[in-house]
Amino acid sequence: QVQLVESGGGLVQAGGSLRLSCVASGSIFSITTMGWYRQAPGNQRELVATISRDDSTNYADSMKGRFTISRDNAKNTVYLQMNSLKPEDTAVYRCNVRTRIGTGYWGQGTQVTVSS
Repeated sequence: QVQLVESGGGLVQAGGSLRLSCVASGSIFSITTMGWYRQAPGNQRELVATISRDDSTNYADSMKGRFTISRDNAKNTVYLQMNSLKPEDTAVYRCNVRTRIGTGYWGQGTQVTVSS
């Protein structure tokens, strides 16, 4: 089992920045990929970015150049630096990790609200 706790969400004006953090605990030795997803009201959940254990990254096209994912394996933490935020980035952001056997775990989510 892996437990995930996110933090860093909040209210920010358009053009501003936020940094999300997600700390993993439990069976952390089994974690391979870490990532962030988001879901806005009325929309499906969508990928934001993922990062593998060797720091290979993958971003959704709309986030490239504005968002940066990183991880600190010593702290069992994945970060999402979000710059140049837009109102359409408003959503609940959830941390996700996958283990070596393919099991996925989700955090509870953190709300990001971008005002225009």
